[in-house]
Amino acid sequence: MTQHPHPDSPGIVVTCAVITVSDTRSPDTDRSGQLIQTLLNDAGHTIGLYTLIKDEPTQIHTQLMTLGNQSDLDVLIFNGGTGIAPRDTTYDAIVGVLEKTLPGFGELFRSLSYAEIGSRAMASRAIAGTYRSKLIFSIPGSTPAVQLAMQQLILPELVHLVGQLRQT
Repeated sequence: MTQHPHPDSPGIVVTCAVITVSDTRSPDTDRSGQLIQTLLNDAGHTIGLYTLIKDEPTQIHTQLMTLGNQSDLDVLIFNGGTGIAPRDTTYDAIVGVLEKTLPGFGELFRSLSYAEIGSRAMASRAIAGTYRSKLIFSIPGSTPAVQLAMQQLILPELVHLVGQLRQT
């Protein structure tokens, strides 16, 4: 069981946007986007938006800028496009926009991934940070990677991190 230094505030509902970055998936075939939504809903959070976009840096950047201006969203979760293939551009489109980064997220994700898939985990460019008082996650698009990121890292800390961002 994970130890928490202090308890999270009870009853906080977080509103999330789920953005799947893929050149090939559709809403019917997007198992990873569906899983993210299911896990968030099961944890009592709200899906404010679900969309699919192409793995094009301008589309990813525009989506981040647009959603960053929406006051009704707390968290943006991008899935897909975090590898090193030529079409994997999510990391590149997001990293320069983040106001603060959470380097521990990517480090922990790769460490946990290494335990499951071995040295191939080094190719993941999972990242997290903040932009305009929103929490941003960019995770791989494979369903096992999504499950790992959501269950081991994102969901256990979501309320705490959003609470930190809401402090004035």
